[in-house]
Amino acid sequence: MSTLWHGRFDGPPSDDLMAYTVSLPYDRRLWRDDIAGSRAHARGLGRASLLDDDELQAVLDALTAVEGELGDATFEFVQTDEDIHTAVERRVTEIAGAAGAKLHTARSRNDQVATDLRLWCKRELRAVATRIVSLQQVLGERAEAADGAYLPGYTHLQRAQPVLLAHHLLAHGWALARDVDRLLATVARLDVSPLGAGALAGTSLPIDPAATARELGFAAVFENSLDAVSDRDFVAEALFDLAMVGIHLSRLGEEWVLWTTEEFGFARLDDAYATGSSMLPQKHNPDIAELARGQAGRLIGDLTGLLSTLKGLPLAYNRDLQGDKEPLFDAVDQVSLALAALSGMIATATFDTQRMAAAADTETLAATDLAEWLVLGGVPFREAHAVVGELVRRHIATGRSLRDLVAADDRLGPEAAELIAPGVGVARRTSPGGAGPAALGAQLERYHARLETDRARCAPR
Repeated sequence: MSTLWHGRFDGPPSDDLMAYTVSLPYDRRLWRDDIAGSRAHARGLGRASLLDDDELQAVLDALTAVEGELGDATFEFVQTDEDIHTAVERRVTEIAGAAGAKLHTARSRNDQVATDLRLWCKRELRAVATRIVSLQQVLGERAEAADGAYLPGYTHLQRAQPVLLAHHLLAHGWALARDVDRLLATVARLDVSPLGAGALAGTSLPIDPAATARELGFAAVFENSLDAVSDRDFVAEALFDLAMVGIHLSRLGEEWVLWTTEEFGFARLDDAYATGSSMLPQKHNPDIAELARGQAGRLIGDLTGLLSTLKGLPLAYNRDLQGDKEPLFDAVDQVSLALAALSGMIATATFDTQRMAAAADTETLAATDLAEWLVLGGVPFREAHAVVGELVRRHIATGRSLRDLVAADDRLGPEAAELIAPGVGVARRTSPGGAGPAALGAQLERYHARLETDRARCAPR
């Protein structure tokens, strides 16, 4: 068994060592980026006269051939392929001969894998951000179609005040907008090429890292070779961003679990986005919403696992860093699946707006409006709060209608009692950014403008 490092050793590595250290089963998804990085590096070797024109062309042709084999799944991996980098170089050398054996000149797997992973993140994190915008679009479309529907807003999972359904849906959309911001900010920070840092200290050969950075489309090149090969801040940042997406999706999922119960009855899932039971024929389960809620823990685990790996590592590269890719790939995969499934689930669901309105028209949800009515008449808010609170207490204790109690109260009376009529409360939410119709139109305009901006920001570079 021949390895990239066999010259230093008297014998081959043990099967146990290879089984434990191999990363090919998961890092093979970096092959496109490894080919791209190898092309740029080969051209850099040509500019440095470390490959002559014929050798450079032979290597570039071999890389194209390997790219085709990996693309159509005809590439044959062998036992000595520890990782995708080894596999590509081995095959290039088989095709290009001695010229291929020069490809790794002035390069280490340390700067190579860091380059590959940054290229992958630039592309895939933008793709996740694009999927988030798609879910935001669904939320915006459902908000546009809500047509004045309203439901109770909740604090402590207790009914608080009526809010427009559109306003509630857009609340999730704005939270997701922050996720887009975070992902794109992470992409901007990681847009630095490590290629040319070597194993840790650079090289004595006349390479030009800035030129390869430009060719690969990086915005900048590394300043310090030790930092370049050891930096995985960008992976930790990406995992935090993805965990935060997962937390927002978990909150969204939790609401849909509640809304689709018979107890709430605010929404019903399309059959294509619900599951049944192997034993209970009546069941119509919100598994997508439940999985979105449950997978948040997995995403948090991906983040904390990597942070625990990074916390004690000395400079520069350590093999521990091989553990950066599995949590990152897992988080991207899980968030991408959740975004697609939730988008379909919400787009096809049916709202029971009558059930929502009936819950929102509960008399006690007008309590704040009654207090504010007194405030407009010059009553200090704390006093108004106590007056209405005492009436609510009597309503609960006696079972008498709150509207009747308000109408009979000398401080309030029949005019104030009209605030308890169905649909009145939600219309009184007039402050900018609030949950009523007066602010909704402007909010929708800003929301859709933001989506258009973010679509452009997420486009591949």
